[in-house]
Amino acid sequence: MRKNDPVSHVMTKDVITLDLNDPISKARRFFEDSGIHHLPVLSGGELVGLLTWTDFLRISFGEFGNQDVRSLDAMLDHTYRLKDVMKANPVTLPTSSTVRDAAQLLSTQGFHSVPIVEGKKLAGLVTSTDLIRYLIEQY
Repeated sequence: MRKNDPVSHVMTKDVITLDLNDPISKARRFFEDSGIHHLPVLSGGELVGLLTWTDFLRISFGEFGNQDVRSLDAMLDHTYRLKDVMKANPVTLPTSSTVRDAAQLLSTQGFHSVPIVEGKKLAGLVTSTDLIRYLIEQY
């Protein structure tokens, strides 16, 4: 592995995002329809939070049980706002970071994704899966 490779080599650039004012049901649909596990939350184009599949599971199934999708969405949207569930001000890395920086951060912090930012604007997202794929390509 080339330790000085830029993080842009592994990050997803076309990231699915949420707006802070979106209903929580929109997150449910993204998680279920796309199979992603991390949704950056933006406000005015700036990164303000990160919602993970684990965060969502904690609220959606633990409290509401097995309901049809419409009922679940209605209850979620009535009960929660994104800002109540997301991790505000997530740990980020600047676009000048390396693949090694991302790997070191994810291996020591206990989470599985890190937003990559240019100032406060989201430039991409790196997940532990991205880093594993990168490692596989090296060998």
